[in-house]
Amino acid sequence: MAAVTADQTTQGQARGTAQATAGGPDGPAGADVAQQAAFDAAVAADERIEPRDWMPDAYRASLVRQMAQHAHSEIIGMQPEANWISRAPSLRRKAILMAKVQDEAGHGLYLYSAAETLGTSREEMLDKLHAGRQRYSSIFNYPTLTWADVGAIGWLVDGAAITNQVPLCRCSYGPYARAMVRICKEESFHQRQGYELLLTLGRGTPGQRAMAQDAVNRWWWPSLMMFGPPDDASAHSAQSMTWKIKRHSNDELRQRFVDICVPQAEALGLTLPDPDLRWNEERGHHDFGAIDWTEFQEVLKGNGPCNEQRLTQRRRAHEEGAWVRDAAASYALKHPAPTRHAHAPAHITEAPHTEMHQAEMHTPPNAEATA
Repeated sequence: MAAVTADQTTQGQARGTAQATAGGPDGPAGADVAQQAAFDAAVAADERIEPRDWMPDAYRASLVRQMAQHAHSEIIGMQPEANWISRAPSLRRKAILMAKVQDEAGHGLYLYSAAETLGTSREEMLDKLHAGRQRYSSIFNYPTLTWADVGAIGWLVDGAAITNQVPLCRCSYGPYARAMVRICKEESFHQRQGYELLLTLGRGTPGQRAMAQDAVNRWWWPSLMMFGPPDDASAHSAQSMTWKIKRHSNDELRQRFVDICVPQAEALGLTLPDPDLRWNEERGHHDFGAIDWTEFQEVLKGNGPCNEQRLTQRRRAHEEGAWVRDAAASYALKHPAPTRHAHAPAHITEAPHTEMHQAEMHTPPNAEATA
C-alpha cells in the first residue's frame, strides 16, 4: 500500500470541511459538491492531486489525453534520429545519438506509467495511437534529410520541449509532475548536444555551414508550431491552466522560446529564417512573423511529409515485438516477484543531483535560462 502523502492528507481535510459546508456526504449531490470543493481547494493551494484522490472526470480525461500524446511523441520521436545512428560521422557522435534515442524511449515509458495511474492501460493508449485516435507532436512528421538535422532537432525541437515541459514539473497531478523532473534534466543534455553539433558545423567548411543553416531553415517554423495553436484557437489550454496542469499559455511559451533562441542563433553564427524577427523595445520581447497554421492543421490531419511512414513503422515495431511482451508476461507468471513485508524498508533511493545535472537543467547554451 502506498504511503499517504501530505498532499493527500491536506486534500482529505479539505474534503471533510467541504462536506460539512455542503451539508454532509450522505446524499449524492452533497458528496459531489464536497468532492469538487475539496479538489478545487487543493488545486488553488498548489497542492498535488494524487491517483487515489477524487478528481473530476474531465480533469482525468484531459490528463490522459495530454500524457498519452506526450508519451506517443517520445516514442515516435525516436524514429527520425535513429535513422542517423548508422550514418553518424564518428564513433563519439554515434554513442551520443544512441544514448539520446535510448533516453527518449525511457521518457515514453515514464509517461505511459504516469498515465496508467489514471486507470487507462498502456495497451489502450497504444491501440488508439495505432488507430489514429490519439495524436503525437506534429514536429515528428518532418524528415531528417542531413546530419545537420540531428543538431537542429537537438537545439530547436528539444529546446522547445524544455521550454514547454519545465513548467510541467509543477503540474497539479503528482505522477506527471514527478516524471517531468527527470525528463527535463535529460532533455537539457539533448539540447546541448544539438547546440554543440551545430556549433561544430558552423565552424567547419562552407558546405558544413550551409548544411547547418539549411537544417535551421527547415526546422524553425515547425518548432514554433510545437507549442500548439494560438491561445484564441486552443481548445484545451485555458481549462488546463485553470486546473494547473499547464502553467503558461501556448503563446506565452512560444514567445519565451523565441526570445531564448535569438541570442543563441547569433552565437552559432546562424540566421533564423524570419524577415520579421526583430526586438521590440516597448514590449521587451522579439516580434516574429506569422506562422502558417494551415500547414500545422494539415500535418495534424495526417497530411504531413512523414505521417504515414511514422505510424506504419510504429505499428510494425509493435507487431514484431509481440513475442517479447508475451515472453515477459509468461516469465512473470512463472516467477512472481516476492512480496515485501509492509514494514520492510524499500531500499530505493534517488540518484543524487550532481552539480552537472543542476547546471545542465538550468543553464542552457549561451547562458539563457529555459526555465
